[in-house]
Order: sequence, then structure tokens, then C-alpha cells
Amino acid sequence: MAGTEAADAAAALASRIPPRACSAMTGSEFANFIASMDGASREQAILDELKRGNVPDFLRRLKPVTLRHMLESGRVATVTIFVMPDYLAIGSDDDFLRIPMALPTAVEIANRFGFILPTRRMVDAIFQQSVFQLAPEPMPPGPQMRSTAYYWEHNQKINEQSVACRLLLGALVSGHKKDVVLSDRLNRYGRRVAIYGWHHLSGVPIQPLSTVHGAEYADYSHGIRLVSDTILLDGNPCSIYTVLGDARLAGVLSDEGVIREARWLMTSLSQTRTRPARTF
Repeated sequence: MAGTEAADAAAALASRIPPRACSAMTGSEFANFIASMDGASREQAILDELKRGNVPDFLRRLKPVTLRHMLESGRVATVTIFVMPDYLAIGSDDDFLRIPMALPTAVEIANRFGFILPTRRMVDAIFQQSVFQLAPEPMPPGPQMRSTAYYWEHNQKINEQSVACRLLLGALVSGHKKDVVLSDRLNRYGRRVAIYGWHHLSGVPIQPLSTVHGAEYADYSHGIRLVSDTILLDGNPCSIYTVLGDARLAGVLSDEGVIREARWLMTSLSQTRTRPARTF
């Protein structure tokens, strides 16, 4: 696909994100707005802003990331995914807050916008193909990790590092957050959040795949990297769910193999209802 065609395709994939209103809060204004809220109220405020389309324009310019995998037949399958260049944020291009959020909030927004959470293999590919790789900046652990003040302070540290390395707004960047990911473990361990990543510049992640925390848990180190649910499989448009559910192809996108009930996970983790009968 030619560069112009790829850019047009990526723009179309982000078209379900509502336009940002001129009067929408900036990132710093939103940080002040939620500063004294409890966790539940903050999550609702995050959800409301994102539903309104209060997302920086640069995040709508998706970037292609290519993954290849040799199938049992000996054929090499090639998949191109389209990802947000940075983690989901609230605000404008000039003033935005990369915003951690609980898994139900992330899933509801991803599904509403036509996106999915990345797998561990996707996170590794995004890191490897990023134009800019930032060094992780862990902050002292404790209850304050979940505070809005910590969210804002870590965002400022990322901004300072971005300026120092002359990061171009909208370029694919990684290394500065742990990813909330889609994992088959979520089928086994109930309402948990799966996190992975925060790669050192060497490529080694600080955080191995973990499902220790409940689905409502989020702290300053978490980021939501959205991936379009439409991909290119050997150059042809395809649903990402088709690949994740196909035992022959799933390895292209997932080092766990098939992600069972991936579509259900991505549409229903934010809801409470009876789980459909399993077939495995």
C-alpha cells in the first residue's frame, strides 16, 4: 500500500472518535477538574470526556506496525496493525494528559471507537518499530501511585523527556508506560487487568505479563494504547478478531496463541452479565 493510501486508510479507521469541541478542557484543566475526586468519580469523568471526543488530534493519526510469523505450512503471514502513536490522552495537541484508567473504562472506549487493546506481542512490535523510545521513569511506590497528582507528575516527566529528545508530536513513541493488554489469561482469572511492558531502552520490559490486580485497578504507570480492530492480513483488510481466533494465524499477533472469546472480552468486560457457555 502506498504511503498516501496507508495514511488515508489510517484516518478512516479513527473516524469513529468524535471531533474534539473547541470548548473542551485541556489536559491541565482536566487534571484540576478531577484532582479532588474519588476513584469512581474520576473514572466516570474520564469516560465522559473521551466519549465527547476530548482526544488530541495527533492521536487520531494512526501508525502502521507490521508483524510477521511463519505458519506451520511454512508460509510467512504478514499483518499490519494501526495503532495510536502515543497512549490515550485527554486534552489538546498543546496541552494533554496521558490518562491511566481502569480496564472497564478502557474497554468501553476502545469498543466505542472501533479499537482493541494490544497483545503482548503487539506491544513488543510497537516498541521495536517506534521512532522514539523513551526511558521508563518509575516513581516511589505507595498508595499515591493511584492519585491524580501522580498521574500529572508522571505525565510531566514524560513531557520533559520528550522535549529533551526532540520528540515529534504524532511520531510513534513507546517505553514510557506499561500497557494494559488483551490476554487469554483474562478468560481464566475473571475480572482482572492484564499489564505488560514499560521497556528499558535495551528492549527488556520492566513488567512481565501480570494479572495480579483487579479490573478496577489503575496507577500512574499504566497506559492505554489503542489498536484499530481492522488490520491488513497479507495486504487485505481483515478483522483483528478473525486472526486472534484462528489457531493457524493467531501466532502472528499473540505469543499466547488464540485469544479465546476476544471479541466478548473487548465488548463485555465493562459490563456485568452472564458469561456465554464456553466451547473449550
